[in-house]
Amino acid sequence: MTTTQQISDAELAGQPAAYWTGVAYEALIAYTRAQQVAKGYTQPQFWLLRNLSENDISPDGEGMTLPDLREAMASYIRPEDDLAAESEALVQRGWLTRDAEDRLWLTKEGEQARVDLARNAPAIRAALHEGIDDTDYVTTVKVLQQLIRNAGGQGA
Repeated sequence: MTTTQQISDAELAGQPAAYWTGVAYEALIAYTRAQQVAKGYTQPQFWLLRNLSENDISPDGEGMTLPDLREAMASYIRPEDDLAAESEALVQRGWLTRDAEDRLWLTKEGEQARVDLARNAPAIRAALHEGIDDTDYVTTVKVLQQLIRNAGGQGA
């Protein structure tokens, strides 16, 4: 697949969207994860904090087991993500605790870390959106949503 700017619009229009969305997905995930690691945490660690916070994704702030967390993250966790290792790192940092039933709980320090880490997202987004007009971005997302609907997919 040609990936240079040398390709004409007519040639680009004939290329498969699945190829380009796959390339984009991998590049965006790799960039985001590299930025997070540079700040001292991993994307799965941030997701764990978010899923255990009553101020974020958790519906009730209750503790969850690793299988519960894997299920909650099923739509976005990657196969290489090791939630056991990631959660253990957060326990060691004092951001999570584990109870007798093996449920993980967010600590006060973990909640503060979640808030602090979330502050990195705007800079990551800004870097990824550099040179892209918001109108073009919205058009791109709408086109992707239509492709998803055309393919019988959900979530669009």
